[in-house]
Amino acid sequence: MNNDTLQLWFAYPDDLLVEGVTQACELLLSEEERARWQAFKFDRLRREYLTTRALARTSLSHNHPIAPEAWRFRLNAYGKPSADPAHRLHFNLSNSRDLVVCLIDDGTEVGVDVEPMKRAGAIREVAPRVFSPLEQSQLEALPDSERLDRGLSLWTLKEAYIKARGMGLSLTLDKISFVFGDTEGIRLELDPCLNDVSGRWRFCLLDHAGHRIALMAERATDPELQIWEARPVLEQPTKLSNDSARWFPRD
Repeated sequence: MNNDTLQLWFAYPDDLLVEGVTQACELLLSEEERARWQAFKFDRLRREYLTTRALARTSLSHNHPIAPEAWRFRLNAYGKPSADPAHRLHFNLSNSRDLVVCLIDDGTEVGVDVEPMKRAGAIREVAPRVFSPLEQSQLEALPDSERLDRGLSLWTLKEAYIKARGMGLSLTLDKISFVFGDTEGIRLELDPCLNDVSGRWRFCLLDHAGHRIALMAERATDPELQIWEARPVLEQPTKLSNDSARWFPRD
């Protein structure tokens, strides 16, 4: 992996239903992670958590000669994980019932969010509380047939941004605006209270396996994106084609 490349990794919680996969993944966990995993009451949540932890470890080890079970992690004050001790590889995770994603960069901050497309209706219902006035104005100007898709994109982009910042919901979502245009694509506008400069970020939207995925990277220019699929999570990964990634804002 070089400084011009981002890696996006996919794994699937239900693949843990394959015989022996859960047991192999469990061996990678720290004692603290194992205790958290065992505390989940529902099997689907246990699979989701275990897939997330296993993917973080194996994707990082794909890029650095540390054994997957040897990685240790810490959380910042807002819950964003990083390697402990600090490492040049930065990563971010997002998970749903059917898909787990991990975004890795060499040296700069990243954020990623994944949402099932079937959640678009639920996201639309919270729009007045989380979308900026400009976003809501653009949303209401769309035909009814396009509003759910736009709302899903806005939500995932906002989540990816606050995760890249590492400050979670301490950042007010309605102060963040992703503005859609016919020629410039999408641009990011930030309220001065957020103490950030929009120009230091590049972002991207992708669809995969019935999910919308937003990527946020601290980059001045468009990075190369590699996409890897680990199926099951501990098997040799497959590099997927990447024909649909378009980075914004456009230069």
